[in-house]
Parts: sequence; C-alpha cells; structure tokens
Amino acid sequence: MSDIILSLENATKRYGGIAAIEDINFELKRGEVHSILGENGAGKSTLTKVMAGVVQLTSGGLKVEGKDVSLHSPLDARHNGIAMVFQENSLVPTMTVAQNLFLGQEKFYNRLGGINIAAQQFLQSLNFDVPPSAMVGTLGAARQQMVEIARSVLHKAKVIIFDEPTATLTPEERKYFFALVRDLKSRGVSIIFITHALEEAFTLSDRITILRDGKWIMTDDAKTFDQARIIQAMVGRDLADTLYGKSKTTVRKPSARALTIQNLKMAPMVKSNSLSVFSGQVTGVFGLVGAGRSETFKVVAGLMKRDFFHGGEIFLGNKPIRYGVPSAAVDAGIAYITEDRKIEGFFQASSIAKNIYLGLLTKFAKGRTFLSRREQSNVGKDWVKRLNIRAISNEAKVVELSGGNQQKVVIAKSLIQDPNVIIFDEPTRGVDVGAITEIHDLINKLADEGKAVVVISSYLPEILGLSDRILVSRQGKVVEEFSALDATEEKIMFAAIH
Repeated sequence: MSDIILSLENATKRYGGIAAIEDINFELKRGEVHSILGENGAGKSTLTKVMAGVVQLTSGGLKVEGKDVSLHSPLDARHNGIAMVFQENSLVPTMTVAQNLFLGQEKFYNRLGGINIAAQQFLQSLNFDVPPSAMVGTLGAARQQMVEIARSVLHKAKVIIFDEPTATLTPEERKYFFALVRDLKSRGVSIIFITHALEEAFTLSDRITILRDGKWIMTDDAKTFDQARIIQAMVGRDLADTLYGKSKTTVRKPSARALTIQNLKMAPMVKSNSLSVFSGQVTGVFGLVGAGRSETFKVVAGLMKRDFFHGGEIFLGNKPIRYGVPSAAVDAGIAYITEDRKIEGFFQASSIAKNIYLGLLTKFAKGRTFLSRREQSNVGKDWVKRLNIRAISNEAKVVELSGGNQQKVVIAKSLIQDPNVIIFDEPTRGVDVGAITEIHDLINKLADEGKAVVVISSYLPEILGLSDRILVSRQGKVVEEFSALDATEEKIMFAAIH
C-alpha cells in the first residue's frame, strides 16, 4: 500500500483567465498532519476545495490512494473518504445539532430521541460541550464550529481538511481540538490543516507546505521551520518583528471620553457591565467565549437591546443613547465591524464596489431620488486602493475573494461612513499575516487621527500589540483594566479565568 493517500499533479484552476492556483504538486501521507500556509489569496482555499469536490480543476489531476479521481461535489469527495470543515460553517441553522450531525445518513424512519442520545454520546466522546437538541442557529460561532468538526469525524473520513478550525475556540477548547487531531492521527486519519496562527502549525504539523500567489513555494518537515522562515516564504518579505507589534514602551494618552457604559444588563450575557472608551486610543477588550464582550458592544451599536427595566445607561460623549436599530447608531457616528463577516458583514453575490457604496448610502442617502453607478464605481476604486483589496476588479463579487480581502471590504463599508467610534470585533479572524499587518496599521492610524477605537479579540498577542488600554471581561462584565505598559499575557489570562 502506498504511503501517499492523496496527491495533486500540476493542479491549475483559472477564473476568467486568471490562475487562482497554478501547476501545484502536493502529496498527503497516511496518518500525517500537513499544514498549508500562505497569505489570503495565496490559493489555500482553492487548493483544498479542489480536494473536497467544491471546485473542479481547469487542468491537472487528483489521485486518491493512487487512483485518478474526478470530484464533482462534496458528496463525491465523501464517497472517496474526504471531508472538509470549512472556515465559514455549512450547517443548517433551522435544524438541531443532532439533525445536522446525521444529515445525509438518515434512515427511512428516525426517532428524534434516538438521534439525540447518539449525538450526545458522540459529542461527549469528543469533549465537546454542545447540547444535541439545540437549534444550530442559536449557537455561538465556537459551538457551531464544534458541530462542523464533529460531523466530519462522525463520517469516518480517511482525509479531513480543517480550514481555520480554531479561530472561534477558547484556549481550553483549543486544547481539546489538538487532542482530537492527535487521536485522529493515531487512528491513521490524514489531516490537512489551514491556519493563520503559526504556533498552531508548529504544534500540530508533521509537514508544512507554503503557497504564495497561487504557486507552490516549499514543502518541508515542520521541525525545520521557524516563524521567520515561514513568514519570509509566505509574503516574500520579513514581517516577524512587526506582525503583532513589539513590546510597548509608550501608549497614547486619552483624549475626550467618547463612550461610557454604566451597569449595562442584557440577560443572560451582560451583567452590570461598566466601562469607558476614549478618543485617540485603542481600547482592547479580551475575554473567553461567553464573557459578554461582543454582546455589550452590539447593544451600543443598536444590534441588540439591553434589558428594558434596569438595563443601565450608555452615553455617547455626554449624551445618553438607546438605539433600537443599527442605522441610528450609524447616524450618530458609531461603526461596529462584525466578527461574522459571512452572515452579517456583506452581500456575497454583490460586487466590492456595491457593498462599499451601500455603506455610504446607509448614512448619507437621506433625500436621494437616484443612485449613481459612476459614484459607486469611483467609491469602489478608491477604497480598493486605500485598503489594498486584492481582486480582479472592483466589480468582482465579494464571495469570490479570500477571507482577508472580504474582511477589508467589511471594514471599508464602515469606514466610508466616517465614524468617530469604531468597534472591531475579531478584526483578523481568518486573516493571513500580510493582511494582519495592514489591518493593524489601519487601526493604529485611526487612533492617531483621534478616533475612539475598540478592538475585541480572543488572541492575546493582538491585544497586547495594539492596545493602549486593556479591559478584561469575565461572566458578562469588565473585571480588570490594564495599561498596555503593565500588561502581560499571564496577568490578562489570570483575570479572564479567575
């Protein structure tokens, strides 16, 4: 039996004459964890979607266990023992967790109680704390990701492709996931792992392949790499010292108090939360999943409503506010940039230019009787250039872009409204190292311009590298505040847990 379970030979995929991947040769060994790294737009997702049957090659070939195969759908891939856990989940939100797990494996007659029990036992075996009877649409991003992972394991695939599987997991959940990957490997399952957290690639991988601009750059044993070598290969330049910023020696002094939250309550997630945000500073907000960070600022932005009685107070400057809809917050100069760009951030089938233009119209369209295609095109060109959005043209559909470029579109759609308070929720989730640096530079520039910037992040190096002030949230409220000059990972994590 060959040591190679899956291989690609001269794999090329073109869209409109432009190659997303070109002449790539790739081999996956039995029972190995093989990481694929690269910037957004490097071709990682295209390459893995070819293996998962989502995308068909323009030229080249795919072999599974030494046999030439042609995969026309994810079902074809599953029949060949290949499963993929996508970065943006593919679950049915109106079905329960148990129903999603067994979707496609139903018998003619199913007892709901029976599949709930089977799902409960299976999820417990993976150490996943997810109720099988819960509707998937009511779960947070982290638990939805757990269901995605569990479904692939349940199908007993010989090859499992993970695309950013840990992006929404807490540190504790991440440990369980690493243990799961090692267990799958011990059973002979081959794992392809896409991640932008380089330390995860070092921790899990047997081998690492690096792509750049749709081309293969190198493949080597993981133990031969260090961070500097990987970044140099990924981006063609050295970013190791600037990726998350050097240790801070100075912080920006606060200007006027831009936002004040007092005793905010939104059952069950936010519990008497109080905090302040200042103009001319980056305020970092850290906490584990369920700490109420996002929910607090969604109330500020009019996306959620605080408790009607004794719900606390919010002040924009000195003015008390209570927004029932997001448009009112936008009019007041508040921008909330969502962590879930696929569901909440953009219109997938619309162009880059149209998405950004809609952001402009949201705030400035009052009284207009017509829309201008020329203005839309000009706006798109301007922001594509300003944020270095990589696309065939500004008329390209957002769904066709890589994750990092989609995130830049979401940011542009908010910044075009010229807000004074800008809330970034997980701004670099699923974003490559090159785009991380660009987004961080943009966040720092906004604070330097006097904007009040909030960065909600689950990644401590990002919080430490960006923030002037750091707020730690636990069980629905802020429990600790640090100056970035005094903060350490240990202090912040201790405050988040204890």
